[in-house]
Amino acid sequence: MEMQSGTTLALAPGINLFPSLKPPNKTTAFHQILVLVITFLAYASFHASRKPPSIVKSVLGPRIDSKFTAFASDLSRVVVNSTSDDAGWAPFDGPEGTHRLGELDLAFLSSYSIGMYFAGHIGDRIDLRLFLVFGMMGSGLLTVIFGLGYWFNVHSLVYFVSVQVVCGLFQSIGWPSVVAVVGNWFGKSKRGLIMGIWNSHTSVGNVMGSVIASAVLEYGWGWSFMIPGVLLIFMGGLVFLFLIVRPEDLGFDSLARDVGIDSEGNEADHKVKESEEAGLLQSHSMQNSDSLEAIGFLDAWRLPGVASFAFCLFFSKLVAYTFLYWLPFYIRHTAVAGVHLSHKTAGILSTIFDIGGVFGGISAGFISDKLEARAVTSILFLILSVPALISYRVFGSISTLANVTLMFISGLLVNGPYSLITTAVAADLGTQIIGNSRGLATVTAIIDGTGSVGAALGPLLAGYISTKGWNSVFLMLVASISLASVFLIRPARDEIKDIITSDRKQLP
Repeated sequence: MEMQSGTTLALAPGINLFPSLKPPNKTTAFHQILVLVITFLAYASFHASRKPPSIVKSVLGPRIDSKFTAFASDLSRVVVNSTSDDAGWAPFDGPEGTHRLGELDLAFLSSYSIGMYFAGHIGDRIDLRLFLVFGMMGSGLLTVIFGLGYWFNVHSLVYFVSVQVVCGLFQSIGWPSVVAVVGNWFGKSKRGLIMGIWNSHTSVGNVMGSVIASAVLEYGWGWSFMIPGVLLIFMGGLVFLFLIVRPEDLGFDSLARDVGIDSEGNEADHKVKESEEAGLLQSHSMQNSDSLEAIGFLDAWRLPGVASFAFCLFFSKLVAYTFLYWLPFYIRHTAVAGVHLSHKTAGILSTIFDIGGVFGGISAGFISDKLEARAVTSILFLILSVPALISYRVFGSISTLANVTLMFISGLLVNGPYSLITTAVAADLGTQIIGNSRGLATVTAIIDGTGSVGAALGPLLAGYISTKGWNSVFLMLVASISLASVFLIRPARDEIKDIITSDRKQLP
């Protein structure tokens, strides 16, 4: 349903059931927190449902060679015998098993990236709450259907690929929807920090999915999909009941366009950037100020900074999703202190990367707010992540402590810019047309959709390149980060110029 000026979208049923949640009983600050919590839980559950494929890879794929046996002990010393858990699952258990697993990731992520472009375009034109619920319910159901392959003894590659393709389309609805909703409720002031904290849902979801999938893996890999799928469906019901898409739906004034909220929930105007680009955007907005017409797809691509950050995210997300889908497999097949870990232990240990990502997203958002420079902050994190990845590959196998420490640092530095670009940067760019926020989901979809193409490519390449050795995989990751940095050189240069100009104006 498209919102027109002077009209109000129907409230979520849960809000109608509890009148105390409506104004004037509750302030804008309360509803902002409510929106953050609901969207946080929604997208965390999305990511929890994406994690099982990486956890079960070592069960589905080729077995570890029998020469890699170990003695039972604690976290770093676990028995690795030739059991049924290591036997694999056709069609992923043969010599080309890692290739098939990589292709399975490609099936999901390709449809996800394609669907993202359409999802953003649609999301700017219909009720985002219902659209998001539709995506959550469909994704949850498809995750359950994938897990049913275990109980029905399915060994058809077509079955698993088909399920992943359709699931990817449903999953693509989630991100542009939640970012658009949060962007509607928060102005640019402190957006980096707020969204950095909020975007920890990605890592929290990964951790939650890893722990759940690993904990039930011993009962059969189907349970690793069943439980996250049911959880996502349940969260979809919560979104349907309580999510409010826009402040205007409750009678509040618009908060997203160059308006911030102070600590008491009051509106505070922020100075619009006085630049040639801002002037052009202002002129464009004057033509659309009387209606909230959604921005066109090509027009969104032409907005300043969109292409640069989109292609940067292509390579950043390639790295992040290679870790998301292959890190448990890598840990399982790489001896730590001369010992190979169990499936369960490798899955749980991989969550350290995501925990580092939580701190990375928050710190990147905080730093970018202080510097008022998103691109500069992103480049800083990207450059530092190169030696971190090299160190993890070279020294991560020395001991469990070294592995955990270097994995945490790598997660912090890799996920920092990824988190910043997909949240605060996307919201900044999507709301830069003053007076029109209906391009927010479209811009978000363009940036994350382009990034998702890289996300699809990374795991696929890892599946093929890993057969030649993991040094080659890490070389690919370092090259990708370097290219990501290149695309941010121009925006970073512009930010530095703006900072220098601003400082000169403040001089007496």
